Order: sequence, then structure tokens, then C-alpha cells
Amino acid sequence: MAEQNADPEVVFSLEKIYVKDISYEAPHVPAIFLEKAAMEVDMQLGIEHSSINPAEGLHEVVLAVTVTARLDKRTAFLTETKQAGIFRITGVPDSELTKVLEIACPNILLPFAREVVNDLVSKGGFPQLLINPVNFEVLYQQKLDGETQDGQAAH
Repeated sequence: MAEQNADPEVVFSLEKIYVKDISYEAPHVPAIFLEKAAMEVDMQLGIEHSSINPAEGLHEVVLAVTVTARLDKRTAFLTETKQAGIFRITGVPDSELTKVLEIACPNILLPFAREVVNDLVSKGGFPQLLINPVNFEVLYQQKLDGETQDGQAAH
């Protein structure tokens, strides 16, 4: 007896990549360039996703990167970038789709966001700022663990 493969073919492709939102502020320049204190850099990440055409399997994923640099508690610069992409994803079970949208897609978007942030910071007169690789799988698991803990706390 021949077994039929009922699983649909998995399609995962990047259809479009773009900057959705961008901002850069350096409120204390040029005076801050003269300070000798060490710069403290804080980076925050956020991931948003939405279905834009379910029939075609099209999803928008937005990786938000916020970098704040301080010298002696004064803001040297603040940059916010929302790097986005349209992804075609079909054949992935609904139970796995969020995982793909929050792990695989941000991994593709991160190098583009890294370039935008570094370009803004460098053009602002500050030293090169390279964002280190991010393990989105760990972040996804932490999010799930947090949701589980929130759910248990409610009982």
C-alpha cells in the first residue's frame, strides 16, 4: 500500500524588506563630545507580526530596536528603528507559525536593523555601534515561560 504525503509543501520566503519607522536624537551634542566618561549603551528589542493576506500566506514582521547611550546619566543618543519585512509562509502548522514569525523572521531582519542603527550612530558623530547576534529562540522561550508564569499566577 502506497502512503500518500498529505503534508503541504512548506514555503518560506522574504518578499520585501523595508524600514517602517526610524528616529535618532542626540539632545546634548556637541557638548557631550567633549566629555571623557564611559558610554553606557542599552538595547531593547521588540517583535510584532501580523497577517496581511492569509490566503497568500503573507505576514508582516517588524523588529523594533531601541538603543539608548548615556554618559554620566545624560542621553548621548537615542535611536529607534523598526525594520520590517513581508514574508510568505505557507505549509507551516498553525501551532508552529508564531515560532517561525518570532524566531526565523527576526533572524533575517536583524542584520538590516544592525546596519541602520550603526549608520545612524556613525553619522551622528559617535563611534561605530555593532549590535551583537541575538538568540531569538531563547527570547521566544522566555516569552512563553513568562506567559506560563502569568497564567499560573492567575489561578
